[in-house]
Amino acid sequence: MPVRWEQLVVDADDPARLARWWAEALGYVIVRETPGEVEIRRSADELPGLLFTPVADAKKTKNRLHIDLRPEDQESEVERLVNMGARPADIGQGDPAWVVLADPEGNEFCILDSKPPIKRSS
Repeated sequence: MPVRWEQLVVDADDPARLARWWAEALGYVIVRETPGEVEIRRSADELPGLLFTPVADAKKTKNRLHIDLRPEDQESEVERLVNMGARPADIGQGDPAWVVLADPEGNEFCILDSKPPIKRSS
């Protein structure tokens, strides 16, 4: 029986604030909001979504799962996200072609270089 990826759950100190930050960063819309959680998607009928839920304990270590974004212009995208409140993050990555940032609650994500990935033939 096949399954479909519905959403990725993000624990947050302030789910509404963080969901709105990510919605702006990704160009997503809020599709559902309750007092305890907020879901965003590219459009109301497009999966997967990101579901922001409250967490009691603040983040203390590197995320085990993170989002990679590939913009058309890496430098401009990094600048835009930093201006929105993201900050550079050092997780021991060295000097790669991507940039590691953290959202307003400290969740790391990567801004990949602007080159499209190499397509491999089977």
